[in-house]
Order: sequence, then C-alpha cells, then structure tokens
Amino acid sequence: MPMDESTSELKLPGFRFHPTEEELLSFYLKNMVSGKKLFTTDIIGYLNIYHHAPWELPGLAKIGEREWYFFVPRDKKHGSGGRPNRTTKNGFWKATGSDRKILSISDPKRMLGLKKTLVFYEGRAPRGQKTDWIMNEYRLPDTCDIVLCKIYRKATSLKMMEQRAAAMEPQQVMTVPTLPSMDSMLEEEYSDASEESLTKISTNSITLPNSQEKMEHLQVPKLSMDWNQDSFWAQFRSPWLDNFTPLANLLNF
Repeated sequence: MPMDESTSELKLPGFRFHPTEEELLSFYLKNMVSGKKLFTTDIIGYLNIYHHAPWELPGLAKIGEREWYFFVPRDKKHGSGGRPNRTTKNGFWKATGSDRKILSISDPKRMLGLKKTLVFYEGRAPRGQKTDWIMNEYRLPDTCDIVLCKIYRKATSLKMMEQRAAAMEPQQVMTVPTLPSMDSMLEEEYSDASEESLTKISTNSITLPNSQEKMEHLQVPKLSMDWNQDSFWAQFRSPWLDNFTPLANLLNF
C-alpha cells in the first residue's frame, strides 16, 4: 500500500497510538462499519487474526509496540447458534467472564458497545495450555460482521514465574548427576589400608620420650644457700662474725 501523508506522520519519533475504549468504538469501529473509512484503515488493518498464531500478529499490525489493533471479520460456526469461531491452527481463544458494557464518559446512560476479554490456549478445546496472550474484542451494540480487536501480551507476574520455576525443579533434579560426597571418597580411599599400616602410621607420627629422658628434662637445678656468696646477704656481713666460727657455720648451714 503506498504511503500517504497521513501515514507518514504516524511514524514520527515519539508518536504513540493509545486510543481510549470510547474512541475505539465511537470513532474507529463506527466509521469502519458505516463505510466512512477515512484514514482508519491506514492505522488499523483488516485481518482475520484466527488464521495466525498470536505471536505472529505483532509483525502483521500496521502500528503498535505493546498493543496491536485489527479489524476482524466474525467467522461464525455452522449449527452452533451463530457463535463466533475463534479456533486457530495452534489453539483457540477462550472468553473469560461475561461481556462488559462500554458507556460514554459524557453521557453515562448511553452504551457505546460491548467488550469481551479472551485468553489464548495452545492445543485443542476443551483442553489446552494457557498462555499470556490476551485479546480485547470490541463490538457495537447492533449486530455486525466486523469487530475491533486489541492484542497484547500480559506481563508475567512474580507468582507465575515462581510456579513455572517450581514445575521445572523435578526435571532439573533428574538431569543433574549425583556427585560422591567427600566423606565417601575418603572412606573409599582408606578402605584398602590394613590395620597394621594404620597402626604404624599412628605410632610413628607421635613419639613420646621414655621415663629416663623425661626425668632428665624435669630435673630442677640446686639452689645455693651460701650466705657469704650471695650478693644480697653479703652487704649485711659483719667482720666480728668471723671470730665466732660455730655461729658462722650455722648461718652458712
């Protein structure tokens, strides 16, 4: 599709397409259904999203970074009461809860349309694995064959990350080989050693002195009790003691 002036302006740096729910219903979808396309198809493309997996849709949208918008035809099932067919080749979109009414901000009594929230499941109904891909489907109050869908990916919560990690733990335990402990390695290393060799190692590693050597090391030096040779008592020595030999000998033991 050739790029016109209105489309080129949308790709300016800093531009973000983030319309409100009232703008999606009362302007974009209403003009698309009534045939007044204007430049709405240059912003929101027309695509049957049920022919693609949700992770393929961001690359097929004309605009969007975290939210992608599409005009989608309602493909109804045959013989199922006219219910839309939301089955894809990879899974199916499942509705959560009932439809919510979108009211006008300026006139709360006027209903602009209905909003349905759906979650994508991989696999086949009624069973399947829930994913984090979400779709908001907007339709006008009157029955029409075109709806406006907003596709986005729900941010993974911390609780969900913990549940995924806990689910993967048994697989990791089965794949990781069990390593021998240090105690088992030591027991295996010394299991072949004989009692004689262990006794030899223990007796050679510690040698005690015999009793004779121990007594020699524990001998206490004799103290000299000669008062005449002691420097402290020599200063108190009097010459007159030399005349009394018995008394001097007594003092000297």
